[in-house]
Amino acid sequence: MNLTLHQRYMTAVVALVLFLVVHFLGPVLTPFVVSMVLAYLGDPLADWLESKGLSRTLSVVCVFLLIFGVIITALLVVIPTLAHQVKTVIHLLPVWEAWIETNVLPYIQKYIEIDASLFDFGEISKRLAGQWQKAGGLLASFGISVSRSSIALIGFVANLFLIPVVTFYLLRDWDKMVGNLKMMLPRNVEPVAVALVNECDEVLGAFLKGQLMVMLALGVIYSLGLTMIGLQFAILIGMLAGLASIIPYMGFVLGFAAAIVVAFFQFDGYMGMSLVVVVFMVGQALEGWVLTPLLVGDKIGLHPVAVIFALMAGGQLFGFVGMLIALPMAAIIMVLLRHLHRNYKASDLYHAGAAEEKD
Repeated sequence: MNLTLHQRYMTAVVALVLFLVVHFLGPVLTPFVVSMVLAYLGDPLADWLESKGLSRTLSVVCVFLLIFGVIITALLVVIPTLAHQVKTVIHLLPVWEAWIETNVLPYIQKYIEIDASLFDFGEISKRLAGQWQKAGGLLASFGISVSRSSIALIGFVANLFLIPVVTFYLLRDWDKMVGNLKMMLPRNVEPVAVALVNECDEVLGAFLKGQLMVMLALGVIYSLGLTMIGLQFAILIGMLAGLASIIPYMGFVLGFAAAIVVAFFQFDGYMGMSLVVVVFMVGQALEGWVLTPLLVGDKIGLHPVAVIFALMAGGQLFGFVGMLIALPMAAIIMVLLRHLHRNYKASDLYHAGAAEEKD
């Protein structure tokens, strides 16, 4: 990409302005960034429905209802169940502490000098229970909070209602906006820029449109499977395994370990733990043979290390908004690095040493 001096200055200025806007207006940008992510995920489906003969508006309405139907269902069904299971875990911590002190700790201390306070779940459970009571007490003191922080409450509610509104309009005009941005590119930059954007979309799409859907599917599969065998905290463990699978095999390891521990305490004998093994083996088989080939395909997504670093760096720099834009930025940086690598391999700087050796 051969940029003129003025274009390089302009690119630097635009990048600086964007950085400052995200840094200083992060809380304001949150609903818009969330809406952009939802619109990006929903646009391919809207385009597909449009190609089948539906109008753009009707296609967007169908996708909009699907997206927010899933979100509302999760809020009304999954979250209360998760909250109940978290509360149960907090109450069971002292029981697990007593069992570890009686059966595990003496055996470990025979071979290793270890401080028994490391296994003090009682203090942890007290703190968690205290935080849980505070969280439950928020509704009781809601009227007082409204009178003292009405502006913050109004802002939160406004942001909450902004997300579906902005998402709808972004979905409806997504293709137009992309076309307008393309037309604004300098003519000498447009071919390379469009190629890089398409490559970014492929990388990011392989992750967001593929890996995130795999995560959701795995969370549902593990939750249903563990529920069918009667395991306590099935939904909590299943969703934990699904979320953690953003890093390959991490979800399987964490979910399997947690499920085995719960099955050990809950069931007599080894049948319960055997059923847990079956559930996770089925989940891994479905992920490897069905979900990943179908939803991700052979596209190259983001490396797990890049995902971890991007999320941590984005959260550190820009908070919640930074975590939302971290993965798109990681995809862009990854593609730009590939582009620089290709240019370097084709440059005289790379081939100069070989030419000197031949001489």
